[in-house]
Amino acid sequence: MGQALNVHRLHFAFTITFHYIFPQLTMGLALLLVYLKTKALRTGDEHYNRAARFWGRIFGINFAVGVITGIPMEFQFGTNWAAFSKAAGGIIGQTLAMEGVFSFFLESSFLGLFLFGEKKLGRIGHWVSAFLVFLGSWLSGYFIVATDAWMQHPTGYRIGASGAIELASFWDLLLNHWALWQYAHTMLGAVQTGCFVMAAVGAFYLLTKRDELYGRTFVTFVKAGVLVGAIAALLQLFPTGDIQGRLVANHQPVTLAAMEGLFESQRGAPLVILGQPDVEKRKLDNPLEIPNMLSFLTYRQWRADVKGLSEFPENEWPLLLWRGTLYDSRWMLWTLMLSVPLPYIANTAGWMTAELGRQPWLIHGLMRTAQGISPRVAVGNAWFTLIGFMGLYTVLGILWLFLFYREIELGPEPGAHPRGEDAAVLAAD
Repeated sequence: MGQALNVHRLHFAFTITFHYIFPQLTMGLALLLVYLKTKALRTGDEHYNRAARFWGRIFGINFAVGVITGIPMEFQFGTNWAAFSKAAGGIIGQTLAMEGVFSFFLESSFLGLFLFGEKKLGRIGHWVSAFLVFLGSWLSGYFIVATDAWMQHPTGYRIGASGAIELASFWDLLLNHWALWQYAHTMLGAVQTGCFVMAAVGAFYLLTKRDELYGRTFVTFVKAGVLVGAIAALLQLFPTGDIQGRLVANHQPVTLAAMEGLFESQRGAPLVILGQPDVEKRKLDNPLEIPNMLSFLTYRQWRADVKGLSEFPENEWPLLLWRGTLYDSRWMLWTLMLSVPLPYIANTAGWMTAELGRQPWLIHGLMRTAQGISPRVAVGNAWFTLIGFMGLYTVLGILWLFLFYREIELGPEPGAHPRGEDAAVLAAD
């Protein structure tokens, strides 16, 4: 039993770890796609539409591989964890079914319209399709998180006469307070991944001196990238991030002002979620703000004074981002590009901490992990399928990397860059 348990655990750990490479990027990019389409709609600038199409294609590749790697996990509940499915299927079946029927089909249907129906939909219709892709993606994330949160902190259940775990309150299951906090934490991690990937692609274009306009846009959006990612990271680290933020406010106020794009001192300073700093005019363009929140987070007073960058000499401003040299700073661009694995590592480590931390319970306080496996599946069969999955996923991972790199090589404007012999001829001329 002990050996079988370890193999079943390893099997699911491998498939879910590999699978989660993809959803965290799609959920993060979904928000950025809406932002790009909003910019295109507000400004009428076709540049942002082309950028959105580019990231839409990458989203589609990532989404497809995520679907392929996600389906086997549903089957593993029956093949490897039959006892768990029999006991708790009446509970987890609710949220997993809603994820498939509601959010997955919403996301996939409108992703098709977003990728192939722009001319038919028009400008507003295309924006709506992007928003519904975002909504479906984030709803999908909630239903999955709600399932895991119930395993961490079971609510809304009763034990039936047969010993099976039955649903007593649908709303207690869906609005489990554990799920709400875990969901916020998870989505912040996904946003970080999307921002870091967008920043890395922008840095690649700037370093290679091609598609530089888009490179600047992607890195600028990573002021909706580096900044949003940094803010998300701080929120994820609560309460230690909260304490660190207050220390920054007390001991490094210029750093706080730069992080938030706060050029002028303010009483009741807002927390900036998104925005592009205009250093010359000393203001943020297109800011998305939460009023008074920065004052509250740093000083626990809604109307507290927060010093702006104007209070400090410009040569003391800490970030290249604000001083206009990021686009030409090769070491910083290399740093952005090579930092892509970090959010993946952080998110994976977070999930491993949550799942390993629940052991020896499969459902905390109700079912131990050893009680949940399929008793009729031999160890050899489990090893055979695990090795098969490893081989198949290796091929799938290589294909994903190839398609991802191919889209980056083609760029936001496919055909605008000569390839192969054509490039050699032009270089010779």
